[in-house]
Amino acid sequence: MIDREQVLHVARLARLQLTDDEVERMVGELSKILGHIDTINELDLEGVPPTSHVVEVANAVRPDVPRPSWDREVMLGAAPERTEEGFLVPSPQA
Repeated sequence: MIDREQVLHVARLARLQLTDDEVERMVGELSKILGHIDTINELDLEGVPPTSHVVEVANAVRPDVPRPSWDREVMLGAAPERTEEGFLVPSPQA
């Protein structure tokens, strides 16, 4: 079981600000997760190959093949601001 101090420690490491209600909820949820892991650790998994999906998944990504692109001037034509190289994007506020 995970306790409140452990949740607060992990929250500090992750730089998360949690309310008291969120901390209590995380204590329960993380404890349940660790309980499930304990249950899995009790199983005899010798010879069971590791998997990332319970069903076979085909790669749905198309091959990366070069092909003609949009004309640069057409694409930059609608830009509110631009430079010689491309779009001008405002820098983030510090």
